[in-house]
Parts: sequence; structure tokens; C-alpha cells
Amino acid sequence: MAREVVDAMTMRRALTRITYEIIEQNKGVGNLVFIGIKTRGIYLAQRLAQRLKQLEGVDVPVGSLDITLYRDDHHAIDVQGQAKLNGADIPVDINSKHIILVDDVLFTGRTVRAALDALMDQGRPAKISLAVLVDRGHRELPIRPDFVGKNIPTALDEQVSVALEEHDGHDGISIEKLE
Repeated sequence: MAREVVDAMTMRRALTRITYEIIEQNKGVGNLVFIGIKTRGIYLAQRLAQRLKQLEGVDVPVGSLDITLYRDDHHAIDVQGQAKLNGADIPVDINSKHIILVDDVLFTGRTVRAALDALMDQGRPAKISLAVLVDRGHRELPIRPDFVGKNIPTALDEQVSVALEEHDGHDGISIEKLE
């Protein structure tokens, strides 16, 4: 049975706080590009860009990254034996830009590692920062987020689920014990 640990209002506040931190740490937002990791990271990146526009009046480009091919824990191939490449949808040249990589939950760090590999195949950014809605701990790689909405300590036999209006019909974060 899943229990909700963050409601829609708390999630909205966390995203607003992340947006303010991005503004403060970057002394301007002219060189920023938000890139969301598929699926929910894309929606979160769009929300951060909307909030930044409300606060600073600046349109920050938003792109998306599908890291399926880059994962080290997923080696599935399709029927013809070809790896599935879904790629990236990034509306600007990322060379010399400050990329803010956005994801919903940071756990082992393997998704972020894969996203960094995928991003480097797209160009050479000046800087890459990481923004996550939830940091649940249990890192297997030396990866640390620059911007965190909520730190939610979990056990390894628990699953953190982020629900977003755009994808799930409502906003919230819940934890469920795995069987």
C-alpha cells in the first residue's frame, strides 16, 4: 500500500524553491538550458522553465533526453537485434551552455550517469548541473544533485513514485514497500 509523503502544494513549493536556487546560483539565466530525463523529468523541466519565466521574464529552452540506449542495467534489443535509440529533443545547440539536467527521483545515480553520456554525445556544455525533485539516497556512483526539492530517506525495499498532473492526472509523491 502506497503512502503519500508529498502532496501537490508541497511539490509546487519544492519546485519554486529549486527555481529560486537556480536563479541565485547562476547570477543570471541567459545561458541556461533545462533538459529533462524522460519521462517525468521532461515535465519537471517544463515546470521549472515556466516558473523561471514568471519570476525573471526569461524564456529558458527546454529539451528532453531518452537515455534507454545508455543505461548499463538494460540491454534489451528489439526483434531485429538493433538497439533502440530514441535520442534527444534539444531545441538549441548545447555547446558552451549551462545545462540543468532534471529528473524526478535520484536513487543509485545510474540514470544520471546514462544521461551524462547521452548529453555528451549531443555536444560539449560549459557546465552541467543536476536538479531532482526527490533524493532518496542509496547512491552507487559518485553523483550528487545541485538542486533538490525533497530529501526522502528510504529503505532499499521501498519504491518512490512521483505522480505529475501532465502524465498521471495528479501531483504527489508516494512511497510503497516492494513485495
